[in-house]
Amino acid sequence: MNNTLRQILVVLTILATITVNILANALPLNGLNTGEISDRFQVYFVPAGYVFSIWGLIYLGLLAYAVFQALPSQKDNPRLQATGGWVILGGLANMAWIFLWHYEQFVGTLGAMLILLATLIAVYLRLGTGLTRVPPAETWTVRVPFSIYLGWISVATIANVSDVLDYLGWSQWELSDGTWMILILAVVVGLVALVNLSRRDVAYTAVLLWALAGIGVKFPAAGLVTVATWVTFVLVALTLPAAYWLRGKS
Repeated sequence: MNNTLRQILVVLTILATITVNILANALPLNGLNTGEISDRFQVYFVPAGYVFSIWGLIYLGLLAYAVFQALPSQKDNPRLQATGGWVILGGLANMAWIFLWHYEQFVGTLGAMLILLATLIAVYLRLGTGLTRVPPAETWTVRVPFSIYLGWISVATIANVSDVLDYLGWSQWELSDGTWMILILAVVVGLVALVNLSRRDVAYTAVLLWALAGIGVKFPAAGLVTVATWVTFVLVALTLPAAYWLRGKS
């Protein structure tokens, strides 16, 4: 793709993505609020409402990235060249998810979410976060925003899977809600440990902690679920210093 065209398409895609997300609740789309739909599902892996304010930070990060990558000086940046197409595809998947969710096509939302997650993983790997040094401006306008975005979509994907399974009436292998939640939280710990052992990513870890705290706040007296959530919070927090300690030992 021509570099100038790529820069323009990235800006347009990000502006369109942010606009669709905002209008989805401002209108609201199909007369339904995003959070109202989420509240229909009987699942525990969903944070308190205030946690979703992180979208404001994600939007700001994406706007900063859009401006930075559009600068003439960044036209030939190899990392931006390698990720631009993935960012565009991710924006399309994000918008598709919004429409599918608001028009209650829940199984379809999972496909859109998985595509979005895959594009963000592709971007993250190509940016080399935690592996190579880049100028501070690129760190704060590219790497940090996408670490935050990937962290949140990691949470959103797990929540989306839980919602779709609930929608389909899945029995959780006959496990209790508490036991099922422990399995989900174990996946979260493993995911963050994997990221930090290789990348030591503070921004990504902070997003997962933000989400876990929100789940703990939403379900303060849910027995095993509450205990498991806060234990997971501590374990996730420990993955970062553990990763630095292991790096020092190697």
